[in-house]
Amino acid sequence: MSSSMQALLAAAPIALAAVLLVGLRLPARVAMPAVYAAAAALALLVWRVPPEVVAAATIQGWVISFDILFIIFGALLLLGTLERSGALGVIRAGFSALSDDRRVQVVIVVWLFGAFIEGAAGFGTPAAVTAPLLVGLGFPALAAVMLGMMVQSTPVTFGAAGTPILVGVAGGLDVAALGPQLELAGSDLDAYLRAISARVAILHAVAGTVMPLLMVVMMTRFFGVRRSWTEGLSILPFALLGGLAFTVPYALTGVFLGPEFPSILGALIGLALVTAAARARVLTPRDTWDFAPREQWPAAWTGALVAGARPAAVEAGAGAAGGGAGAGARHPDAGARHPDGARHLSLPRAWAPYLLVALLLVLTRLPGLPLGAWLRGVEIEWKGILGTGISASTQPLYLPGAIFCVVVLAAAGLHRLAPRALLGALGDSGRILLGAGFVLLFTVPMVRIYINSGTNALGLASMPLAMAGWVALHVGAVWPLFAPVIGALGAFIAGSNTVSNLMFAQFQHGVAASLGVSGAMVVALQAVGAAAGNMVAIHNVVAASATVGLLGQEGATLRRTALPTLYYLTVVGLLGLLAVHAMGIPDPLWSH
Repeated sequence: MSSSMQALLAAAPIALAAVLLVGLRLPARVAMPAVYAAAAALALLVWRVPPEVVAAATIQGWVISFDILFIIFGALLLLGTLERSGALGVIRAGFSALSDDRRVQVVIVVWLFGAFIEGAAGFGTPAAVTAPLLVGLGFPALAAVMLGMMVQSTPVTFGAAGTPILVGVAGGLDVAALGPQLELAGSDLDAYLRAISARVAILHAVAGTVMPLLMVVMMTRFFGVRRSWTEGLSILPFALLGGLAFTVPYALTGVFLGPEFPSILGALIGLALVTAAARARVLTPRDTWDFAPREQWPAAWTGALVAGARPAAVEAGAGAAGGGAGAGARHPDAGARHPDGARHLSLPRAWAPYLLVALLLVLTRLPGLPLGAWLRGVEIEWKGILGTGISASTQPLYLPGAIFCVVVLAAAGLHRLAPRALLGALGDSGRILLGAGFVLLFTVPMVRIYINSGTNALGLASMPLAMAGWVALHVGAVWPLFAPVIGALGAFIAGSNTVSNLMFAQFQHGVAASLGVSGAMVVALQAVGAAAGNMVAIHNVVAASATVGLLGQEGATLRRTALPTLYYLTVVGLLGLLAVHAMGIPDPLWSH
C-alpha cells in the first residue's frame, strides 16, 4: 500500500466527522459513534491492528475522558453554585457600574471577564456567560453572540486550568514513543508540556493583544449607527491597555509557571488594572459610544432575551461535541434563584470563590510546595491493559475538577447557600455532563486508536504518522504556516481546543520530525490554531445563540467571526515560519 493511499485512508474518519457534523449537520451524539466505528474498522481491517490493542486503546480513551469530564463537572458546578448564590448577579452589577460606554464594557466584560471564565471553566462557557450578560447591559443579541465568540481565542489554550495542554496535547502525543527521546535529552513529559506552553503563551500574546480593539472595531462596523470600522479606533489607547494588561502577565505565567495559570492570572491581573483605569478615566475616550435606540434595531439583531430578563433554557444540544457547556442543557443563568444574593453579598465576597480557585491552583502546582506531590500520590493506574503495552492512569485529586469541587463547598458556606440550591446546581451540572460524556466516550477512544495503530501486523506507521509523512513530502518547509489551520479545522469540527489537540497533536509532531524542525513549536502552533478555531466552531455558536434566544442567526455570526479567525491564523502562521526558519528556535529534544 503506497504512502499516499495510507494517508488517504488514515484521513477518512476525520473527513467522515466533517461530513456528518458540518455537511449533514448531524448532532455529535450521532456522528461520533459512527466515526469511532470507522476508525476501529480501519485499524482492524486495513492496518491489521490486533483486536486486543483496539480494545485497550478504547479503555485508555475512557480514562482520559474521565479526566476531561471531571474538570467540566467541577467547573460547571462552581458556575451554577455562584449563579444560585447571587454572586454572578453581584459581579454583573459591578461591571455595569463602571462605564456607560459600550466600548469600555466590551474590553472589561467580554475580553477580561470572558477570559477569566475561560481560564476557570473553559469548554465554550465564556460565550454562554458573556452573551446573556451583554444583553442584560443593553447590547443587541447578535452583537453579544459575536463578541462572546471572539473572546474564545487567546485564553482558550489555557482554558479550564490548562486542560487543552494537560489533557489535549498530553493525551494526543504518543508518549510511549516520545518518552525515551525525552529521557535521552534529560527531560520528561511535564517539562516538554511546559516548553510547549511557553511557546503557546508567546504566540497568543503577540496575536491576542489587539483582540479587544478588534472586538470594538467589529462592533462599531456591524452594529454602530454609522457602520464604521474607524469609529472604534477612538478607544485604541484603552483597548491596547486592556490587551496588554492581560497578555503580558499571561505570557509571563505561561513561560514560568505552566499551562494551568495563564488565562486565570492574566485575566485577574488585567481586571484589576483595567477596572481601576476605567474608574479613574485613564485612557478612556472623552465621548461615550452607544448603539442606536432599540426601536431602530433590525429584527435580526434581537432574540428572545431582552435587557433585564433571564436567559431562556438552552436546548441547543450542540456543545457536546467538544464537551462544551451548551450540551443539551440550560445555561447556568437560566431560571436560577438568587436567595437574597443581592442583599448579603459584597463584590469581594462574590469574587472570593474564583480567587480561591486561582490560589489553590498556584499552591498545588508550584514545584517548591509539597501539596501537589501529595495529591499526585493518589493515582489509579492500569498497566498493560488486556496484555498489551498500553497503559492508563488518572490522578483524580490533582485534577482541577477536584479543586473546583472544594471551592464549591467553600462558596456554599461563604455565600450561605441553601442545600436545595446546591443540589439544583449539582443536578444541572450532571445533566450537562451526560450529553458531553456520551460524545467523549467515542471521540477520545477514536483518537487513541489512531495513536496506537502503529502496533500492527503489517509494520505500518501509525495513522497520524502516515498522514504526517505525506504532508511533509508534499508541503515541505512552509508547513508552520499551515499548522494552525489544522488546529482550527479540528476545533471547527469538534467545538473544542482539547479535542482538536487530541486528534492532531501527534500528526503535527510527526510532520515536524519529518521536516527536522521543532516539534514543540509545531505542536504549539496546532494548539494556538485550535484556540482560534473556537471562534467559528458551529457547536459553540449554536450554544451561545441559544442562551439569548437567537437560534437561526448562526450563519450571520459565523460570517463575522471568520474575520478575526483569519487574522489570528495568518499572524500565528507567519510567527511560526519566523520562529522555525528565521530564528531557528530549538526543540527541547535536541538539548543533548
